[in-house]
Amino acid sequence: MDENLWAVYDAMGASFVDHAADGAYNAHYDRPAVLAAIGAVEGLDVLDAACGPGFYLQKLVDAGARVRGFDASEEMVRLAKERVGGEVDIRRADLDSTLPYDDESFDLIVCALAIHYSSDRSATFGEFFRLLRPGGRCVVSTGHPASDFARKAGSYFDVVMESDTWNISDTESYEVRFWREPLSSLTAAATDSGFVIRSLIEPRPTESMLERWPEDHAELSRAPAFLVLDLLRLA
Repeated sequence: MDENLWAVYDAMGASFVDHAADGAYNAHYDRPAVLAAIGAVEGLDVLDAACGPGFYLQKLVDAGARVRGFDASEEMVRLAKERVGGEVDIRRADLDSTLPYDDESFDLIVCALAIHYSSDRSATFGEFFRLLRPGGRCVVSTGHPASDFARKAGSYFDVVMESDTWNISDTESYEVRFWREPLSSLTAAATDSGFVIRSLIEPRPTESMLERWPEDHAELSRAPAFLVLDLLRLA
């Protein structure tokens, strides 16, 4: 993984936590959609891949899962450990490396809004496949390729590095870089690694977003900004 793609999270630090904890797109769009796709996790061994400051880790622990996690950002690892305490093994690792876990260690892998930081999505999905037990699932959320194309233009079929400016407070803004690719490329990276696509979800905005961010709700009711892949390892 290009260090510049995740180092920005070290710089954002606690400001990102404040932004994402109750923000429209994180707390009221991505998390409800991903958690609904995950379903019941009690008693499962779960890996939170690129766990950020630990919002999903906490949800999974509270739901009764046995959870481990990793992130490429040292600051996000620190914040995640602070959030969940010593009950979860959280390591520093990145999506472009061989992950520090044994084969077939998990029943479920969650990777929320992070696969687009991997420079080789096929290799990353291959690692996820290796880590899952037969019958295990991988739930991945990312930017919707059509939405990214509409914002960035160029050719929809290009695989290119893009950048966005995130204004996470009245005084802080950061340039965040990520990979944009067509849906066919993203899904092929998953299926070529051995996964079967159980479902592809284009989330609708929540009612809580309508109450607090009516313009965002209206826009997301017309076209999705994210998608969720629910992937299965059959054998």
